[in-house]
Amino acid sequence: MIGAVMDLLRGASRALAIFAVTAGTVSAVTASGTAAAPAASASRCDTGYLQAGLHLAGVTVDAASLNATGSFTATGQPPLTGLPAFCDVTLTQADGSGNALHIEAWLPEPWNGRFQGVGGAVYECGPLYNEMAAAVQGGYASAATDCGVPPADALTGSWALKNGQLDWPLINDFASVGIHDMSVAGKAVTQLYYPSPLRFSYFNGCSTGGREGLMEAQRYPADYNGISSGAPAINWTKFIPAEIWPELVMNASGDFLPACKENAFTESAVQACATTDGVITNPDACDWNPDKLVGLVTPCGVITHQDAAVMTKIWQGPESADGKPLWYGLERGASLAGLAATTTSNGVTTGTAFPVAVSWLGTWLRKNPSWDWHTLTYGQFDGLFSQSVSEFSDAIATDNPDLSAFKKDGGKILIWHGLADQLIFPQGTINYYQRVQRAMGGPAATGSFARLFLASGAQHCASAAGPAPAQPLDAVVAWVERGVAPASIPGTTTDPATGVVTDSRPVCEYPLFARYTGHGSTTQANSFICAAPG
Repeated sequence: MIGAVMDLLRGASRALAIFAVTAGTVSAVTASGTAAAPAASASRCDTGYLQAGLHLAGVTVDAASLNATGSFTATGQPPLTGLPAFCDVTLTQADGSGNALHIEAWLPEPWNGRFQGVGGAVYECGPLYNEMAAAVQGGYASAATDCGVPPADALTGSWALKNGQLDWPLINDFASVGIHDMSVAGKAVTQLYYPSPLRFSYFNGCSTGGREGLMEAQRYPADYNGISSGAPAINWTKFIPAEIWPELVMNASGDFLPACKENAFTESAVQACATTDGVITNPDACDWNPDKLVGLVTPCGVITHQDAAVMTKIWQGPESADGKPLWYGLERGASLAGLAATTTSNGVTTGTAFPVAVSWLGTWLRKNPSWDWHTLTYGQFDGLFSQSVSEFSDAIATDNPDLSAFKKDGGKILIWHGLADQLIFPQGTINYYQRVQRAMGGPAATGSFARLFLASGAQHCASAAGPAPAQPLDAVVAWVERGVAPASIPGTTTDPATGVVTDSRPVCEYPLFARYTGHGSTTQANSFICAAPG
């Protein structure tokens, strides 16, 4: 996913490019197990053949063509290379209100007998072609969809408002229906195309894709045998408005912190609480006080009591007008360059609010795409937060802890979150999983089909100071097909220039963390064990 999301964010701001997520983190490229029978003949990669055999109401096969070039190039994106030959199928499905949902399926040769649905990012379902590329490189048939959402509006979500009114059919397509429709159509095309049967189906996504995976488990439990859900954008109606909180605090205080002051606070918290190689293992246990930096001289000025108060309020997270906590804040050690981004020019520092949150509050809640976030007050934030929860939770909160139908159907789900996530608050995912445990009969009963893994030092869907899961879907496949429930999953940091793994450690099943044994290299996974937080 990294390429797709970075392309969306580069146009907004360099600081926002960190919203990217990595294909290496999200997509499994390893096809474990025995390959299925030889791939279908080219004669099956035919629009007429597929349309005649595809009996799905409202679904039209637009085109089918064999791509044997080894590459694929989407408009405005760099080419994807190293691809196997695959049948590229495009379909259109109309929802009940006439919105056209576009679905793309890639059917590779050879095929491993599995289907992989892939998810989206920000206000976009997809298709994220690099995710599909990773899937077919691993032998999976793969599909993705745009859910009817124009890609140009993926960062702003402006598509939700038409003529001053919310387009609820399209919102529901984005929230849940579109991914389900893609899953049904993608599997149907896969089964029609190959002469051998479809053996297993998996969903793979991070961020919005992670939310979509959990939505599948909650609402359409029979769609997939296994799901990998990374940094899931669940609790949507709470965490999205909470993303504006750091900028609101600075604006209301008249104190936008320059980047070097923000970095000083972050680096000092890491120095105080890190356990191994600059990684805070358990940020929830880090209570380092920003007041300790008052008087420190930085290249952008002396840190003041007001600066420390602002930083404390950002880390504590949003609260109501009467001081009651509403949601979680950024963890100590997470980058502030995403949700607390500022720009300094000619000695004047101004805020750069995260556009996803601005659009949610302005377009979706106030129905005013021109809304100026600088006018937001604490009292208004309190009201908008309540409106977000009451108006949109049924559609898109994706926080239902009852996964009993998914468990009954035999599904397995692996959830993971980086504890230095700079965009989606990991405590929200922890809170959700704890509620799942209570709803599903406790930790042991929950762990039989759903497990949470916390990656210390990892940022949003990617490694940072600490490694992120390398191939979480591989662990799901082993769990589904061989009954090997993961106690930990490999975490790695890879040099993007060379592809060499520079750091590795286990990402442990909640509530355990990777602990250095005291022997061996701190960049090697075999120097760590999974243990309870100290």
